[in-house]
Amino acid sequence: MHDGNEFAFGLLTCDGPRQLVEGTPWAFVDWTMAECSGLELVRRLRGDPRLLSAHITMVIPAATDEEKRRALAAGADDYATAALGRQAMLDRVLARHGDYARPAPDRVLELGALTINVAGESARWQDRVIALRPNEFRVLRFLAENPDRIFSRADLIAALGKAGDPDYLRTVDVWIKRLRAGLRAAGADHLLRTVHGKGYVLDRP
Repeated sequence: MHDGNEFAFGLLTCDGPRQLVEGTPWAFVDWTMAECSGLELVRRLRGDPRLLSAHITMVIPAATDEEKRRALAAGADDYATAALGRQAMLDRVLARHGDYARPAPDRVLELGALTINVAGESARWQDRVIALRPNEFRVLRFLAENPDRIFSRADLIAALGKAGDPDYLRTVDVWIKRLRAGLRAAGADHLLRTVHGKGYVLDRP
C-alpha cells in the first residue's frame, strides 16, 4: 500500500498471468527465459485482452542498441539495462505511477453463451443473470479466462491474491458451492466440473 494505492507482485509465465489482472499492470520481462524468449512473451502479452492497458518493461542487462530496438519493436514500452530486484521494480513503478497509469478498457468476456462483464462485475448465461457475490464472481472470471484447465484450491487462492492464509483453502469450498448455486439457477451448472483429487475446471461450452 502506498499513498492509498495497493501494489501486488505476481508471476508471469509464457502462458500469461496466473492471477486475476486488476488495475493497471506493469510487466517486467527478462530478455532470456526458460520456456520462451522474452521477445515472444512481450508479443503474447500485447495480444492478451487482459493486458491491453499494461506497461511492459523488458529487462536486458548490458543491452546492445539492436536488442533495445528489438524489444521496443516487439511491443515493450521501455527497457532496463540492469537486473531488477523486487524493491527496484517497485521503486520504478512508484516513480512513474501517475504517468503510466492508463484507464483499463471496458472488457466483456464471452465463452459460448456465457458472458462476463469484467468492469461491471456481472455475468449472464443465455441472457439469464448469474447472481454471484464478489469472490464467486472473481472465481468464475478467472476460470472463464482459463477454460478447460484444472485448478486446485491453492491455485484459486493464489489467483485471487489471497495466498498465505491456510483458512482460505477451506473457504474455496464455500466459494465453489455458491458459484455452483448461481450457475444452477441460471441453467449453467454443467459448466463447472470437479476433478476429484485435483481441483476444478470450467469446461468450454
